[in-house]
Amino acid sequence: MKRIPTNIITGFLGAGKTTAILSLLARKPENEKWAILINEFGNVGVDGAILDQQGAIVKEVPGGCMCCVAGLPMSVGINALLAQKPDRLLLEPTGLGHPKEIINKLTSDTYQQYIDLKATITLVDPRHFSDTLYTDNQNFQDQIALADVVVANKVDECVDYDLFAFETYVEQIEPKKAVVGQVEQGKLQLEWLEVERLARHAAHSHDHHHAHNEEAAPLPGFELAPGQTFVRKENSGQGYRSCGWFFAAEQIFDFSQLFSLLTNLNAQRVKAVVNTERGCFAFNVVNQVVSVNELSLEGFESRIEVINKELLPWDELEQILCAMASEK
Repeated sequence: MKRIPTNIITGFLGAGKTTAILSLLARKPENEKWAILINEFGNVGVDGAILDQQGAIVKEVPGGCMCCVAGLPMSVGINALLAQKPDRLLLEPTGLGHPKEIINKLTSDTYQQYIDLKATITLVDPRHFSDTLYTDNQNFQDQIALADVVVANKVDECVDYDLFAFETYVEQIEPKKAVVGQVEQGKLQLEWLEVERLARHAAHSHDHHHAHNEEAAPLPGFELAPGQTFVRKENSGQGYRSCGWFFAAEQIFDFSQLFSLLTNLNAQRVKAVVNTERGCFAFNVVNQVVSVNELSLEGFESRIEVINKELLPWDELEQILCAMASEK
């Protein structure tokens, strides 16, 4: 059996992993079929909804780091994707995830004859190297330590000091990185996927301080009861909290009101795919800066996910979201 070239695309919250994968998919060889395993901290599958329309085969593992649930969801997802015989497999762990156990799983005897693990690519926002919220975080440190390719993303939004701090940090790491790059809008070079993997070591053990759930499985379909317009799912771990909402396709949001809400919502990370009166849009919010992309989806269930260090007033936010939605 042909071994499938495989890459892990990692990076902390807001680094631009999904945008980078979208860029790679847009430039992949036309005759190739790519598969993607997505792992999100939240439970409503926003990234999968965005990537699913790009022609790739997508599977999801929700609710926290996929290697923290006895590896079962990750194995189920990988096996399902390998059965599709893709030409390349990409794994996108949650921004709060640790890639060590994922690397161990993919290089184990179980997958050795099926997977050819290439470079692990870590994206970073250079502005984070001036913020101890990131630089003191063990997963942030180890995502960079275990990378073969480290890429400074969003360089168009950075000042010279941000790039200097990034370069200084990466230069001190041994062994040296195979590639240290700088890009805008996640535009990774396709040839970086072919960089050979080197055995690297993390400075910290893999411990997220939350219970392991051996019964977890890839993202289930949300079934709304008759007359039910939404469901809410919460998660917590590694000092972070998330709350997500899954709204019925008939619920149409007011675009302007939603944009205003997301701009003023003081949360570390917000992701959403939402039906509005203007069409379906993906909203990506980092530090109250909102980016919007129109999607060619119809009859799609809206998904909104908020991640923050501190507990937010979820009930109040839910009331606001419900008030700006109406049935078409």
